[in-house]
Formats: sequence, structure tokens, C-alpha cells
Amino acid sequence: MVLTIFDFLLIPIYLLVIYYFASRIQHKNIKDKPLYKWYTKGLMVKIFGAIAVCLIYQLYYTGGDTTNYFETSKAIANLLYKDSYIFWDVITGNNSSENYSYFDSNTGIPVYWRDDKTVYAARLFVPLFFLSFQSFVVMAILLSWICYTGIWRLFLLFNDVFPALEKQFAISFLFIPSVVFWGSGLLKDTITLSAVGWYTYHFYYFFIKKKYNIKSAIFIFVSSYLLIGIKPYILFALLPGSIIWLSNERLKKIQSKVLRSIAAPFFISIGVGLGFFVLSQMGDVLGVYSVDKVLDKAVASNMDQKQEYYGGNSFDIGDFDATVSGTMSKAHLAITATLFRPFLWDAKNPVMLLSAFENTYILLLTLFLLFKLKFLGFFALIGENPLLLFSVLFSLFFAFSVGLATSNFGSLVRLKIPCIPFFVSSLFVLKYLYENKVKIKPRF
Repeated sequence: MVLTIFDFLLIPIYLLVIYYFASRIQHKNIKDKPLYKWYTKGLMVKIFGAIAVCLIYQLYYTGGDTTNYFETSKAIANLLYKDSYIFWDVITGNNSSENYSYFDSNTGIPVYWRDDKTVYAARLFVPLFFLSFQSFVVMAILLSWICYTGIWRLFLLFNDVFPALEKQFAISFLFIPSVVFWGSGLLKDTITLSAVGWYTYHFYYFFIKKKYNIKSAIFIFVSSYLLIGIKPYILFALLPGSIIWLSNERLKKIQSKVLRSIAAPFFISIGVGLGFFVLSQMGDVLGVYSVDKVLDKAVASNMDQKQEYYGGNSFDIGDFDATVSGTMSKAHLAITATLFRPFLWDAKNPVMLLSAFENTYILLLTLFLLFKLKFLGFFALIGENPLLLFSVLFSLFFAFSVGLATSNFGSLVRLKIPCIPFFVSSLFVLKYLYENKVKIKPRF
């Protein structure tokens, strides 16, 4: 059991330190940026989510991914005291069989080793192991504090474009229960969610606002590097929306509607072609996630997660082959599964039930807007705003990739969290635009 009395002694101390620094940041910025009134609240909720993950995995699941990450990071960290050269070799990415042989009962045995993506994340957690005095819960708290920066940047970005929706964006980015829970623990998802936030925020200021500076370029590169190292398919989902977002911003400057209509397919085709070329050239870096292998990976993952060892907690979108036509035939089912499942009748435990209630609200709001905007109007309104279009495209591309490769609800509720803040915020924006268009009072 990785949770000890030592954790409970350290938690109050770290919470007070973090709260002190958060309050200072809020006080420093709130006069010029009133949005910072949400800063400390959002951070404390995220940290509460991190603690909740630790407790539930220990007391309810009695182990799992987050405890396995702790044990793996602990073993790697302990190598420093046994052989510093091997420690640095592992930290810099060499998870060879030879290096594995250096682990013993004194260092502990890493639970994760063969999967490069998983070991990559475990290595990132190692500095937190030392900073937390080897405390499982404090490691999770520190990670959530660091990664809060990315989700906070998303909140600022959307408020910059739609300042009237401050409360709605606070809900979308800071307080959605499933995102707070699954995006705050000692998990890969906490890092990737933050990386998506940093990527989007700096892409906006560098390419859209044209504030060319080295800081934004570095953040775009580092966040992309993290996504490639941990979950490359998230970057796959970001790229199409990013390219079309940039193209739309350029198209808006063309005054003539006729010229704009002619130029649109050209800009988008060039952008998508460039994105595909870049991804195809990264085959060695992406491994099984390379362009020519990713469909095979999706089919294999989908089949694996239907197996009986997942406890029957699965759903089935049907079999498909590793071709573009084969996967596209399941697009509607994959997207629906990611955005709206588990449904209430799918839930078999309390955690799934909470997710199902959340999904029900999202589904009802989506259906309400599709009905009120007469379906085609729903998509036409999306196309009128570049940020909204990016947000929806990322949500759909991501939902498609996750729903295609995931057939297990336990994995689904966690893997889908990067797109949920984008999708929910998009619904709030659409609702706002609709209500202003017809001049009615809000109902939700």
C-alpha cells in the first residue's frame, strides 16, 4: 500500500504552502485582470481532485495506474543511490533490458518498463518523488499544481475571445467533475491535458495574434514534444483544427465573399497537406502511432479492450478494418461514445454513474442546440468564429480517435478528458450566440 500516515502529515503543510503562493499570484494580478478571482478556487478544486484520485485508487480500486506510476517512479529514483550513471541513462530514455537488470529489492521493481510512452511519463514524475519526500499523495498534489498552469491558460484564452462567458468558461475548464478528477492525479492524462492548454494558448498568441516571441515558440515546441512522447494521437487531433484555425483567420481578411469562397478550399488543402507531410516524416519518432501504422494500432486497441479481463465493463462500436473507409464507417459511433457515454444505463459503479450524469447534461445541451439551430444552423454558426471552429474540430477529431481505439468505459472516461472542456465551452459559446441572435433569456 503506497498511502501511509506520512502522507497525511505532509498534505496540510504542502496545501498551506501552495495556497499561500496561489493567493499571492491572485492578489498580484486581480486588479488588472479580474479573471484571477477564479485562480485560487480553480487550483484548490484541482488539488482536491488529485487527492481524491489517490484515495479512490487506494481505498476503492486497491491499486491501479496511478499507484503503478508511483512505484515505477520510486524505483527509478532509487537507482540514483545505487548507480548514478544508470539512473541518468534511464532518465534520459534508455529503458533497455540491461538497465532493467539493475533494479532489485532495495530499489524496487518498476511496474512499467516495456511501454516507452508509459515509462516516459514515469520518468517525468521522478523529480516530484524527491520534492514530495517520497509521498504518493504529495506527488499528485505537486503535479496537479504544475499542470494547472495549462488549463488556466485555456480559461484565459477563451475569455479573451468571448469575455461575456466568464462563468461558463470557469465551469468548462476549471470545474467539470470528470476533468477535475481524471485530469489531476498522478497519471499521463494530467500532463497531456496541461500540454494541450499550453499548445493552444501559445498557438493563439503566436500565429493568430501575431505576437511573435521566443517564449511562445518554445512552449509550442515543448508541449508538442510532451504529447508526442506520451500520447501522439492528441497532437494528431490538434493539428487539423490548428491549420484550419489559422487558415480561417487569413480568410477573414479577404473582403470579397467570392474570393473568400474560392480561396478557402485552397488554404485548407495546403494546410492539411502540410500537416500530413509533417506527420509522415515523423514515422521514426511516432513508432506505432506513425501515419502508416496508426490504423492498425486503433484496431488492435479496440479488440483488446473488449476482452473478458476488463470485467465486462465494455461497449462495442462493431468491428472495422485498418483502412480509411473502414474507420470512417464507425466515425459517428466513435464520436458519440467519446462525447456522451457512458449513458446512465451503462453505469455499473459510482464513478461511472457520476460520469453518466455529466454526460447526460452534455447530451441534452447538444440536442437542444441542434434542435434550436435547426442542425445546419448549428454547424454554420460554428464556422463563423475561428476559435469556436478549432475547438469543435479538435473535440470531434479527438473523440473519433479515442472512440475508435477504446471499447472499455473505465479507459474511456479518463482518456476523453482533453476534449471535454473544449466541447462543453463550445456548447456554451453556441448557446450564447443563439440567445443573442434571438434575444431570449438563458434557460440553462
